[in-house]
Amino acid sequence: MVEGILFDMAITCIIRYEIDPFQRDLFKKYAQNWGRIIPRCGGHLIGYFLPHEGTNHVAWGLIAFNSLAQYEAYRTRLKSDPEGRDNFAMAQTNRLILKEERNFVENVDGTTDIPSMMGKSE
Repeated sequence: MVEGILFDMAITCIIRYEIDPFQRDLFKKYAQNWGRIIPRCGGHLIGYFLPHEGTNHVAWGLIAFNSLAQYEAYRTRLKSDPEGRDNFAMAQTNRLILKEERNFVENVDGTTDIPSMMGKSE
């Protein structure tokens, strides 16, 4: 297993979005915009995830940090970032996000990014 930057991150912010399912494509654009903004402002973007099958109105964003203090500094930078402000405004104007919840979880050593063993020779 190769050690990556995620293994150095202590916490992950999991954002659960309830989105307007009729604006899925616009939410996808919103999420893609964060791909440029979040790393620039100091977050380690794990990814955004759209509904695929089953529930059609729940999306997720995962961002990792070394500490809650690093998260707070990131939030301050994010609020002053022009592209970040524009992205928030676009989501509000278009009412893409119906509800948003944030949870912070601690990474458990030895359980992150472990590839499948299926198909490997013994």
